[in-house]
Amino acid sequence: MNITYKNKKIEKICTDAKTAERSYGRQMAERIHLRVDQIEAADTVEMMIQFHIGRCHPLSQDRKGQYAVDLVHPYRLIFEKKDGDVQIANIVEIVDYH
Repeated sequence: MNITYKNKKIEKICTDAKTAERSYGRQMAERIHLRVDQIEAADTVEMMIQFHIGRCHPLSQDRKGQYAVDLVHPYRLIFEKKDGDVQIANIVEIVDYH
């Protein structure tokens, strides 16, 4: 899938290891970049769900239409999918929504 970002801040965290490590620590930075790579390598969100890649799962209620993958507990990487010829994952935020 192709990846877009909600804003420049989240893009910098997801694409620059030093920024991610400064913001969240080494373990979390490694997991963020692993998940971004997995999203990019997957053909569709449905494939990620089917093969349990990053424990990808759809969200509900006020987050309907969004998907989450696990980071370091309790944090999740939240993204939305945009359909087209190629699915696009729009990364929205890194959050503990529990």
